[in-house]
Amino acid sequence: MQREDLEHIICAAAALTKESDFIIIGSQAILGQYPDAPQALRVSMEADIYPRDRPELADQIDGSLGMDSPFDATFGYHADGVSPGTATLPNGWTRRLTPICNANTNGATGWCLEVHDLAIAKYAAGREKDLRYTAALLNAGYLDPATLDQRLRDTAIDHEVRNLIAARIRRDQARRRDSDRRPGDQDG
Repeated sequence: MQREDLEHIICAAAALTKESDFIIIGSQAILGQYPDAPQALRVSMEADIYPRDRPELADQIDGSLGMDSPFDATFGYHADGVSPGTATLPNGWTRRLTPICNANTNGATGWCLEVHDLAIAKYAAGREKDLRYTAALLNAGYLDPATLDQRLRDTAIDHEVRNLIAARIRRDQARRRDSDRRPGDQDG
């Protein structure tokens, strides 16, 4: 997905619901903070979205702009109407949202998750595609380890889940360090 595609989805969702503010919580939220994100972060052709003030209208978005809709068939990308509880997010995430609002959105605003909040949501979901995504975030240099650790501490989850996410983060960071080492480099 390109930034312009997400802008089009925001505009279409606004026209459909008559709402002007939307939360973007899925992988394509990266396009708020990084409009030219690497292709590995833009693989998905769906935007997870809900109206900020009327999340119950997400079903309308899903029905009219969702997968296999005429919108999807015409443009090759679609909206997935989700709910506020879809993603596991750190406390304070709403204060860090990145807005997309321009002529392409026709004045509507798509509020996109900040990259560290997005990473925590993906680590918490833990599906294979989510873990590929978090690895790509690290490889792109978008994640600060200290900020990521703080966001994990700020997430209201049970101890077992927190430990699982922390292990996933450590694994990705170790893989990144290993891939940064060139052949022939020696420790010591």
